[in-house]
Amino acid sequence: MQEIKQKISLFVFIAIVEVIQFLSSSLVWLAVTTWYPDLVKPFFNPPNWLFAPVWTILYLLIALSGWMVWKEREGKERAVDLALTVYGIQLVLNAVWSYLFFGSRLLGLAFGEMIILWMAIAANIYFFKKISKRAAYLLIPYLLWVSFAALLNFSVWQLNSQVIGL
Repeated sequence: MQEIKQKISLFVFIAIVEVIQFLSSSLVWLAVTTWYPDLVKPFFNPPNWLFAPVWTILYLLIALSGWMVWKEREGKERAVDLALTVYGIQLVLNAVWSYLFFGSRLLGLAFGEMIILWMAIAANIYFFKKISKRAAYLLIPYLLWVSFAALLNFSVWQLNSQVIGL
């Protein structure tokens, strides 16, 4: 019975994160097929095809990380609840960034929000590490990618500020 409960809970974590990925990717897809290709991008901008596999892997790591912490709840309810609250906040911030950047074309505001997202991921790693070092380590690639994405966001914003009026 416990094994079935573990599998169901893993599925729930993956499903929640995949819903966020789906919502975010729908905004990205619409922008990539309309206004985004016309923006000036920095020399280090990766090809568009790279983003989907990277985010797919990252979202899987994020889901697995959250599940690993959730499994440790017994006897650590307060710590796990706090850690998973921060986890939820960073997931929401992740989706909000896609809305701001791709959905609303607010590149400067998206950059500011991404700084907050970066801090939330760092806090998430901090709180997860108290419960499960492995779970915390699974979020490091996410933090690194968001660091790169922040630089990319800032660069695209600066390169296009005259064109889009931001």
